[in-house]
Amino acid sequence: MDDRQRFERVYASHYDAVLRYCVRRTQREDALDAAAETFMVAWRRKADMPPGRELPWLYGVARRVLANQRRSAHRLRSATLRLRVVGDGSASEPEPQLVQSQENSDIVAAAARLRPEDQEVLRLAGWEELDRSKIASILGCSPNAVSKRLNRALDRLAKELGVVTRARGRFLRRREVGG
Repeated sequence: MDDRQRFERVYASHYDAVLRYCVRRTQREDALDAAAETFMVAWRRKADMPPGRELPWLYGVARRVLANQRRSAHRLRSATLRLRVVGDGSASEPEPQLVQSQENSDIVAAAARLRPEDQEVLRLAGWEELDRSKIASILGCSPNAVSKRLNRALDRLAKELGVVTRARGRFLRRREVGG
């Protein structure tokens, strides 16, 4: 039996069990994603799958996939809570305000409507918690260019959220420590 046939047999035999495993640990939509990702990993690592012990091995992969999902969700919640919307500084505007958790879904939806380049710079700064110099290294530009891209992305996000004034605050205020 070749690798493809073996994988197809394993998939047909164990998909439902892996999906049930995931459903018992997370919401159905996330479970469907986790089961699919589990089998993507299984395909890439089919040589590591022990013959006759595929299901326990798949459960181990699914466990790690679910853990990664939880970490990603936690990073998203943390980044969203740190996202600050700043007014134009007039006396009628409050100081930078922390976005309340009920607004999180609005922010995520608004961010999803941004250009992919804007989404990426926001994710690198927010989700991955990288400083400007690390983002610059990833994007192949200068830290100054990252600041400009990030500010423009925040302006677009503010517009998507219906914020009338220009968002001028720094995203995820933090001290830049040595690069």
